[in-house]
Amino acid sequence: MRVFMRLSATPAFFLACLALSSCTSSLAPDSLVAGVPSRETTSSVARPSAPVPATAVPSPDVAETPSPTAPRQEELAWAGPVPQPQAFTPQPGVAAAPMPLERPAASVAPAVLAPAAPEVDEEQPTRSRIYNHRFRDVKPINFGSSSPRKLAVHGVDVSRWQGDIDWQKLRTQGANFVYIKATDGGDHLDPMFRKNWRDAKQAGIKRGAYHFFYWCRTAGEQADWFIRNVPREAGALPPVIDVEWNGESSCKRRVSPEKVREKMQVFMDKLEQHYGQRPIIYTAPDFYRDNLKGAFLNYPFWLRSVAAHPSKVYPGRRWVFWQYSGSGISHGVDGRIDLNVFHGSEDDWHDWVARSN
Repeated sequence: MRVFMRLSATPAFFLACLALSSCTSSLAPDSLVAGVPSRETTSSVARPSAPVPATAVPSPDVAETPSPTAPRQEELAWAGPVPQPQAFTPQPGVAAAPMPLERPAASVAPAVLAPAAPEVDEEQPTRSRIYNHRFRDVKPINFGSSSPRKLAVHGVDVSRWQGDIDWQKLRTQGANFVYIKATDGGDHLDPMFRKNWRDAKQAGIKRGAYHFFYWCRTAGEQADWFIRNVPREAGALPPVIDVEWNGESSCKRRVSPEKVREKMQVFMDKLEQHYGQRPIIYTAPDFYRDNLKGAFLNYPFWLRSVAAHPSKVYPGRRWVFWQYSGSGISHGVDGRIDLNVFHGSEDDWHDWVARSN
């Protein structure tokens, strides 16, 4: 901004001009760093609830903090710089004017009004339409009186293996929500994540992202990798940590139950701090039995149970999502797709979504 001021005095023989010089400033975005590259890959279709009141959690283990290295720009360019916590807080506008060297004798300048504070681009809390369940199943299971079909809000989870999805058609088949595979370990990004993330939103489907956890990488670098590749957006569902034993992964390590819970806590703490949402824990029966029974009572759970109701497979565990099939088929998707259901009524769903943001 450049400001000029002219002052005149009563004697005609005196004239002086005063000019104020201009100045400019710029603020560069924070630089991004990525985790240490590895050869870890996975061919699994990993299958990853309302946020629970936050409770005190142990401080992250210092040993879990990775040493950052320079990122590969092509992997991060689409997501842009990592937003800082204040990015979603409107900042009041401030109008500054230079102070005159002396008070004008003839008049007083009118007050300068500060411009309105910038608005945050957020989704309006409207209730989206709920479509009835119309999925089919290649290997249907008779769940008896506890059939997932009796619950109102169904959804899916997807990864690269579902290929190019017709999201509008998938939604009308009953996909009222979707969890999209985002990252593995500390250096792998699902090649379809960017497209799926954007297309699902355009189709009006509530969506969230999940991370497949590797036991051969530190929790801190895995959390950083997820954060750098998954945008923080108003209206998105809480992030998911997918924890299970996966024999198809190059990481065959099985750490102790205590170490499992320690690493999970570090990862979840970092995500909750960044996204402002308590992460959801997705798991399978064997991993739950070995590591999670009786743990993380204040976290929402997403449970895989394709042969019986979760109450039989995970007795006493409260849950928000139930993955009841890995062999679903639907218009809009070639091949099989995982089927899920929300634990509650249609009103419960809308309330949970509202509380999650």
